[in-house]
Amino acid sequence: MNAHSPPVLFGAFDRHNFGDMLFPHLLTALLPGQAFGVAGLVDRDLRACGGHRVMPLAEPPAKLIHVGGELLTCTAWQAAVMLLDPAAAASAIARHDDDPAAAAEWAARQLGTSRTMPYVIGRDALAPGGKLIFNAVGGVEWDFLPPARQGEVKAALRQADWLSVRDHVTQAALRAEGIDAPLCPDAAVMVEGCFGGVIRRHKQQGAVKAILEAFPQGYLACQFSADFADDASLDALANGLSRAAAETGFGLALFRAGAAPWHDDPALYEKLQSRLPPGTAWLFPSLHLWDICALIAASRGTVCSSLHGRIVALAFGLPRVSLKPPQQGRRPDKRAAFAETWEPDAVPRSVAVDRIEPALMRALAVPAGVLRENAAQMRSRYLQSQAQWAGLLAP
Repeated sequence: MNAHSPPVLFGAFDRHNFGDMLFPHLLTALLPGQAFGVAGLVDRDLRACGGHRVMPLAEPPAKLIHVGGELLTCTAWQAAVMLLDPAAAASAIARHDDDPAAAAEWAARQLGTSRTMPYVIGRDALAPGGKLIFNAVGGVEWDFLPPARQGEVKAALRQADWLSVRDHVTQAALRAEGIDAPLCPDAAVMVEGCFGGVIRRHKQQGAVKAILEAFPQGYLACQFSADFADDASLDALANGLSRAAAETGFGLALFRAGAAPWHDDPALYEKLQSRLPPGTAWLFPSLHLWDICALIAASRGTVCSSLHGRIVALAFGLPRVSLKPPQQGRRPDKRAAFAETWEPDAVPRSVAVDRIEPALMRALAVPAGVLRENAAQMRSRYLQSQAQWAGLLAP
């Protein structure tokens, strides 16, 4: 491949996940006049949901951009399962989850690569003289990776022409390995600036318009992953959200931020709705990228376990509360890490489900001007960082 071939945007946008589907749109808008290839691990067409036609790398690219996301700690096993449909994923987990060696062999066959950290590409996969960029990537669970997998990632990062990370936890972990990486906010902080017009149009039609009409007094955009599947978590969610709805007078719009395995389970949303007072909550039916953005943008605030649900709320200057999964324990939390790195102290971080109502009331009390200023600062910081590597894409 020659130096004039289009740069390749590489990441986990080959599965239905809100943030990952957003990344290629953002980079294309932020680097106008540039054609890009869009690559992941498998051939997948997500255009019907607002995503992209994604292809695996067919030949060594001249320039490759890891566009963001928690790429540094995503294993081949995790990636391979999340690229299946739910039934196939359940079968694979039942067969291999308790046998790491068999799981690794199966994942390698599924993905067609021997890389154990498949969303991290090193210089050996590029054309000679190619440019390798890591843009605002995350890896808060670095210390939980086995040394061999850490070594694979470190080798790629040390070959990079540019590396930035999106939170202080990842930065500190890499610094302990002798790798210095400047901080850069996640690219999703640019969503309002890049796609505000598209999102406003989606507010005025279809599923978002219906929610606005159902809750003329306003609503909270609420999302939770399959990590909250146990009855105790669902009961706590229902209790906290119903109390918040009663105190604020807002409705609850329950949305899914990802349809891939290990993301959001529609059956759990129905279970939650059945626990809430009648008329309090609506199930938001759309899985379209811009509908989800519009739902958040038109809300009075967001309560969610999705990091990108939080970041889109940030971009629109809205109150937000992140939900900490019950299994998180002492493991680093990417939601809290991002908020600690970039957001005002007055904005709640990541809370357990039994703290929803007080955290939300605290979030709603933050002055709108503070939230707008935070959003503006994040846009400025992102653009400053991007300007430092954009020249690497020149022919």
